[in-house]
Amino acid sequence: MKPNFLYNPYGKFLQEKFGARVHKVSVHAGFTCPNRDGTVARGGCTYCNIVSFTPENARPKYSVRDQIDAGIAFVKKRFEAKKFIVYFQPYSNTYAPVKHLEALYSDALSHPEVVGLSIGTRPDCIDDEKLAMLADLARETFIGLEYGIESVYDETLQLINRGHDFACTARAIRRTRELGLQVTGHTILGFPNETEEQMLVSADVINALGVDVLKIHNLHIVRHTELARQYAAQPFRVFSFEEWKDLVIRYLERLAPDIIIERLYGEAPRDLLIAPHWNLSKAEIIQEIESEMRRRGARQGRLVHAPAEARRVTAE
Repeated sequence: MKPNFLYNPYGKFLQEKFGARVHKVSVHAGFTCPNRDGTVARGGCTYCNIVSFTPENARPKYSVRDQIDAGIAFVKKRFEAKKFIVYFQPYSNTYAPVKHLEALYSDALSHPEVVGLSIGTRPDCIDDEKLAMLADLARETFIGLEYGIESVYDETLQLINRGHDFACTARAIRRTRELGLQVTGHTILGFPNETEEQMLVSADVINALGVDVLKIHNLHIVRHTELARQYAAQPFRVFSFEEWKDLVIRYLERLAPDIIIERLYGEAPRDLLIAPHWNLSKAEIIQEIESEMRRRGARQGRLVHAPAEARRVTAE
C-alpha cells in the first residue's frame, strides 16, 4: 500500500491489474446452500435474506448469459466501465458437481468483455477437485474465490446457524492460497454475543489467515429472517454510524496493510432493512470514514499485531 492511501482500496487493485476501469456484474446461477437444503441444516444463516443483496437483474428468472448482458449494459451506461468481472453472488456458487461448475464458469468467461470471475461460496462447499478446476481456469484468466468467513468464533458460527466451524474456513483458505487463487474474505462485525474487543481481535485472525481481499460488513437486521424474529423478541444493539465509523477505523488499523479492502460497510434495500438506519448515501459513508481517518492520522496497518488470542483462534 502506498503511503498516500488511508487503506488499500479494491478499485486501485483492479485498475493496476487490468489497466482499465473494471466493474463486477452480479449473477444468480440458481444455487442453494447446504444449510438450507438439509445437508447440514435448514433455514440458512439467521441473518440471511438473499433478496437483500441481489440486484434485480441478477435473479434466477433470467439466464446467466442474459444477466451478464444486462449487467454489462447497465454498468457501462452508469460507470463507463471497459472490462467486467462476473460475480457469482447469491448462495454457494461451488455447491454443485465439478463438471456443471466448469461448464457454467467457462460459458461466463466466453463473453468477450469478461476478464475474470469472482465466485462467492462457503468454505464447506469446496474441495480439491473443484479447486484444481479453478486453478486450471486461472492459468488463462482472473479467478477469485470469495469465502463467507462471517465470524472467527465458533460460538458465533453456531448461534447464526452457519453449519461449519472456523477450522473449516481456515482449511479452505489455506488450500485455495496454496493453488495460487485469489482469496476474498467476507466478515460481519456486530453479532450481539461478541464484544468490541473480540471484533478487533478478529482483524488479527484475518491477518493470520492470509486473505488477499476483505469485505467488512456491519450487521444488518433485514425482514423475513430468523435474526429479525430474534430482534423483535429481544432487541439488541446495532451500530449507529458514528459507532461503526469508530470501530471500522480501529479495525483497519489492526489489519495488515497489504490486504485489499473491497467494502467498509454493508447495505440492504430500505424496504427490507429493519436496523440500522444511517440515512447516508454510499459516497457520504466513505467520505465520513476517510475524513475521520485523516483527522486521527489513522491508516490501515498502523497497529498490526498478532496477540496470543489471535494465534489461538486461528490454530483451533
